[in-house]
Amino acid sequence: MTAQLSPSPSVAPPSGLDRRSVAILVLACVGQFMVVLDVSIVNVALPAMREELGFTETGLQWVVNGYALAFAGLLLLGGRAADIYGQKRVFVAGVALFSLASLLGGVATNPALLIAARAVQGLGAAVLAPTTLTILTTTFTEGPARTKAIASWTAVGAAGGAAGGILGGLLTEYLSWRWILLINVPIGVAIVITAILVVGPDHPERAHRLDVLGAILVTAGITAVAYGTVQTHEHGWLAPQTLIPLAVDTVLLAVFLLVEARTRRPLVPLALLRERSVAGSSLVMFLMGSIFFAMWYFLSLHMQGDLNYTPLQAGMGFLPHALTLIVSSRIAPALLRRMGNRTLIVTGALIGMAGLIWQAQMASGYVLGILLPGLFMCLGVGISFTPIALIGTAGIDRSDSGLVSGLLTASRQVGGSLGLAVLATVAISRPTPTQGYSVAFLIGAGLMVVTIAVVAIVLPRPKTEPDIAQQAA
Repeated sequence: MTAQLSPSPSVAPPSGLDRRSVAILVLACVGQFMVVLDVSIVNVALPAMREELGFTETGLQWVVNGYALAFAGLLLLGGRAADIYGQKRVFVAGVALFSLASLLGGVATNPALLIAARAVQGLGAAVLAPTTLTILTTTFTEGPARTKAIASWTAVGAAGGAAGGILGGLLTEYLSWRWILLINVPIGVAIVITAILVVGPDHPERAHRLDVLGAILVTAGITAVAYGTVQTHEHGWLAPQTLIPLAVDTVLLAVFLLVEARTRRPLVPLALLRERSVAGSSLVMFLMGSIFFAMWYFLSLHMQGDLNYTPLQAGMGFLPHALTLIVSSRIAPALLRRMGNRTLIVTGALIGMAGLIWQAQMASGYVLGILLPGLFMCLGVGISFTPIALIGTAGIDRSDSGLVSGLLTASRQVGGSLGLAVLATVAISRPTPTQGYSVAFLIGAGLMVVTIAVVAIVLPRPKTEPDIAQQAA
């Protein structure tokens, strides 16, 4: 995670900003990078954790799942907390909790303590992640500055997933697996101190308590669907371990909608979900996440299983992908000036679809089989995330900004978990791993077609929302 200390390639601030605005932008980007990075950084360190702490095969998966479940399940709650209690205090609390959990995980002496620490990390991440976007949307008014700030935030978040394998491999091989957690502590302390000094005072606009019942229902529902999907890796889709959590999820979310419709001050105002910009961008983010998360998973398995790469070599193989994500996210504002938000998302989906179809050919060698198709996939996704986030947050009242940020982040996270579970099940059913990966990438290309259809049908046209192309000018 040392890349956070040199953020200039991906966090280049928009021109014309004062020092305080630049500091806030860097804070939000580094916070987002930490959260996304810790979703994937542990993967290459799992064998070392198992050897030192004595994990069973079943227990080892909960080092990943413990973080993912808490993160996905509590995102809406974390986003709304920023609206009610103030973004500064919630941001600081999220970073502090995340850093403390990282310290506990880094010194863990048994599997139970490490899994518990990862779950608390996920809680801190759920509080922190939506607040990073909220801080940007409330600091930068709609226009060029916000467009470029969100582009930087998007670049760092997208690169965090790719950087996880690289940094995890480096830290595990040359130091210890413990440093993939411990490195968060000094960075977290620096973020907290800086946030206290530069982020303005809180002025929460909702002077009421959190909708506790709604928070419990939606958190339990999202956690149930996330738990059910991760069970498919071990038990399959028709096993009770999978079907029961998914059934519980359906009931909980149905009850949640009933409660929200009758609550005076709901956690999630249903009128907000009827906004085409919010609903459409959340659905597009869900679809993109389902493709993007699975891409890293299958490429990592392919490189280590079929190409016989070491974990470090596989991590370094993702370096061009990470750089492409950074560059493509940074050029998104310039592209927006020429083609507008909807057109740019469709363009990105088409480029990503071409990369997925190419990747499905599973060509031999790194250049034709990994590098070039991967660059197309990352270019497509990289230029799409910024306009999706801009559409979702455009025109949103300040008092709902945290909730919308949490909704967008939750959509991507839950989409990633569910998409990976579905595609992994399909891949396993094929005669060979390579054939399974190929089919998974082809399905991903099909999901890109669905994404384009959602953009065309659901997302509002420029006449019904602020023209993002003009904002970027």
